[in-house]
Amino acid sequence: MKIALLGAESTGKTTLSQALADRLRGRGHRAEAVGEVLREWCEREGRAPRPEEQLPIAQEQEYRVDAAAARADIVIADTTALMVAIHGAELFDDDPLYRFALDRQRSYDLTLLTGLDIPWIADGLQRDGSHAREPVDALVRESLAKAGVPYRVVYGSGEDRVRNALAPVLELLGERPAATDDETRWKWVCEKCSDPECEHRLFTGLTGLR
Repeated sequence: MKIALLGAESTGKTTLSQALADRLRGRGHRAEAVGEVLREWCEREGRAPRPEEQLPIAQEQEYRVDAAAARADIVIADTTALMVAIHGAELFDDDPLYRFALDRQRSYDLTLLTGLDIPWIADGLQRDGSHAREPVDALVRESLAKAGVPYRVVYGSGEDRVRNALAPVLELLGERPAATDDETRWKWVCEKCSDPECEHRLFTGLTGLR
């Protein structure tokens, strides 16, 4: 099983990928989280990649996911080739990077989109500012719709965020979540809604999160 975590900057993808892998290993699964190659590249080079450098980065990201899938039963990808294309603004239908990214995204068993409800934190490297998160979130949704890829949006903070991300994974596995006093099973009220603010109001109304 391959699980993709997508989302704008500073929405907790890395923390969530590691927490999901830990939680699944605790349930007896061979689970592995795959880190973000784009961030690794930027840290090494000290700059953002040029257009001609983006496709190899995206290919390396997906190669590592496939390599992990050969070792583990469940792979959680802390971003995919699609985020490389979005960050590089390479979103033309005839662009090789975008075509590759959309094709690869269809190969994932589950796509989770991290919501914008947690605070933006500067990291001094990739993050342009909180103002950039909403346009990126919109581009992710648009690209997933174009690829015909269904997705779930994960909201909440801390343990709530982990639990809400784990729920659809366990559903796909045919497993039940561990019973806890504060756990609330949730469902989508409006599956076709693409307005993040509306979506978040619906979610917080269901879970009681504020």
